[in-house]
Amino acid sequence: MTVYESPIRDFQFVLHELLQVSEVSKACGLPELDVEVIDQVLDAAGIFSNEVIAPLNAIGDTRGCRLDSEGKVSTPTGFVAAYRQFSESGWCGLGCSPEYGGQGFPSVIDSAVTEMLSGANMGWAAYPGMSHATYVNIEANGSAELKAQHLPKLASGEWAGTMCLTEPHAGTDLGLLRTRAVPVGDGSYEITGTKIFISGGDHDLTDNIVHLVLARLPDAPKGVKGISLFLVPKFQVGKDGLPGRHNGVTCGNVEEKMGIHGNSTCTLNFDSSIGWLLGEANKGLAAMFVQMNHARIMVGITAIGVMQAAYQKALAYAKERVQGRTAGNPANAAADPIVGHPDVRRMLLTQKAYVEGLRAVALWTAQLSDTQRLHPDLVVRDQATDFLGLMTPVLKAMASDVAVESTLLAMQVYGGHGYIRDNGVEQHLRDVRIIGLYEGTNGVQAMDLLGRKVLADEGRRLATFLQVVSAFVDEHGGVDALKAFTQPLGDLIGEVEATTRIIFSDAAGNAHTVGAAAAPFLRLVGHLVLAWMWARAAVIALGKLDSGDPIYAAKLSTARFYYQRLLPETLALCAEIRAGAAVVMEADVELL
Repeated sequence: MTVYESPIRDFQFVLHELLQVSEVSKACGLPELDVEVIDQVLDAAGIFSNEVIAPLNAIGDTRGCRLDSEGKVSTPTGFVAAYRQFSESGWCGLGCSPEYGGQGFPSVIDSAVTEMLSGANMGWAAYPGMSHATYVNIEANGSAELKAQHLPKLASGEWAGTMCLTEPHAGTDLGLLRTRAVPVGDGSYEITGTKIFISGGDHDLTDNIVHLVLARLPDAPKGVKGISLFLVPKFQVGKDGLPGRHNGVTCGNVEEKMGIHGNSTCTLNFDSSIGWLLGEANKGLAAMFVQMNHARIMVGITAIGVMQAAYQKALAYAKERVQGRTAGNPANAAADPIVGHPDVRRMLLTQKAYVEGLRAVALWTAQLSDTQRLHPDLVVRDQATDFLGLMTPVLKAMASDVAVESTLLAMQVYGGHGYIRDNGVEQHLRDVRIIGLYEGTNGVQAMDLLGRKVLADEGRRLATFLQVVSAFVDEHGGVDALKAFTQPLGDLIGEVEATTRIIFSDAAGNAHTVGAAAAPFLRLVGHLVLAWMWARAAVIALGKLDSGDPIYAAKLSTARFYYQRLLPETLALCAEIRAGAAVVMEADVELL
């Protein structure tokens, strides 16, 4: 079975050439983040991913996590040692502030590392991933005391973190939650309730786990306007800063899941557990969205990592598997490797075009989060904030949908052998399927993009982004060698503008328009961003074809494949949107 190999050279292409991270970092006050430093981080993360956690991937899938009779959860063999090595090497603090013991690297670098970890072992990578999301939330919403007490422990990896939203009777509709928070009188609260589907809810990797829990105060308004956010540790923290008495947080169950068996997805019971308010009372949903939006980017990047791992396996198998004769081969010749067959080549190129294109989109999205926080120019920060709002649902949904499609293609390349566990591809499919469901299903992402991001501001943010893409087309449209990219990209801009106008018009008279159009609209915008990224990559590759580095010829040929074989899907998406909501809603429920 092919072992995961971190795609270091492609990361270098995206970070150094496409996104020019070092130059942007200088403008954001991080002059020390030069190419050499970035490459050192990539190389070290690649070694850890390839050599330490990738060999644990199949073990984690086979053994899974276990809840014993005493209520203790154990992770698969090797996970604890790998986590200890990871934390002792400083990786947990890579994207954390030096003020709390972190290394202060920007999100774009932390995201590249996240992809490698996820490609090597998605179940294991989810533990530090969710812990960092918890760090981000506490840093944004916590009091000085809560920050000082918890952030250094999260940055060091001594403690882990979770996000506790969902309850058994309420999924996405958080307005229905019942978990209660009662003031104790000393500034703390007693939290009582049950939360389900908690990633890393309990485990044996760390000394303590910091749960961020949505709950209602006694006098809270009904619905989402009455939700507050609380920090509830598994063990109460003593005056010495160390975990002490158990805090009434117990694991009721470890879910038996389709995939990511190595990650403990738990039901957590809070029984008068002591917690502290994080942010303002009754504004917990807004506070939690700091973590949620971070997690949505993170899981989109995770999907790309798993897609990369599946593609690597399929490519290696296609080069080794000898079967049938390719066209033009003499009838008496031996069979050829299947990579020579056009349909196999189509499946491989589809995977390559999506994984490399989405990697560029994901790292650009992460770079936007850095720019909105750090850039000295307010205008630049504001635009980054606008684009980040657009890209977060697009990245999460597009990457997770395409990852399932691409991993299915990887399995198809194997034929019947792809259905066999020993080859590892079917695990990737089982693992990656969850990403379209958690951190807000992809239907929720689509409604967020169209309803809250495009319609809510009358298309202002989308129009600004289209102007940026149009400026790129204008800049390069006169180059004959690039017209295969700039002309279709320009046409797509016009189609997106026209289709958006139709949605605006129809939505004024039909309440179902937005819901019916949301999913294909997100996919349409996703292709627009992908097409822009591939065109930008083609500009770079065209200028460096004589360098002797094969990556540039590969980028150019893959860009052509994407534009000619995958981008035409946008025509069908536009037609689907323009068909309207009537055909979706006209049938009686009994006829479904």
